[in-house]
Amino acid sequence: MGSAVPLRSFPFSAVGAVERLAALYRSQPASARDAHPGSGEPARILVVEDDYLIALQVETALAEAGFHVVGVAASAEEATELAGAHQPDLVVMDIRLSGTRDGIDLAIELYRDYAIRCLFATAHADAQARRRAEPADPLGWLQKPYTMASLVGMVRGALDLS
Repeated sequence: MGSAVPLRSFPFSAVGAVERLAALYRSQPASARDAHPGSGEPARILVVEDDYLIALQVETALAEAGFHVVGVAASAEEATELAGAHQPDLVVMDIRLSGTRDGIDLAIELYRDYAIRCLFATAHADAQARRRAEPADPLGWLQKPYTMASLVGMVRGALDLS
């Protein structure tokens, strides 16, 4: 996950919220352990999100739901590298990213070069963004702010479509 900042270096309130979130997902039934169709292995998910706390929550929620998070990227360049190395089954993609490229450009590139589709999880899902993203054949759109339960549900649904 690159140069991750240790969780304990964050203020107590942020750590507590993430730990409560993790406990909530641990309490869910084992049937939440989703596998990639036909493989028996957990589905591999790449998270592309430049807000560290959101990325941490997403990573925790997906891992606790039984998915294999192959990495978290804050920029298109970092995500391209991770996608090429790990060939995820799905990318959870924000549109606004660190760096010069946005998530729509990245989603189109990942679909074109690796046949990897994405689920957009963003506050920027207006009609223009959706039109721009059409060449990436996205599996869905999740409007921020969202709950981790709705994210996990959307990921499960997107994997069923892929």
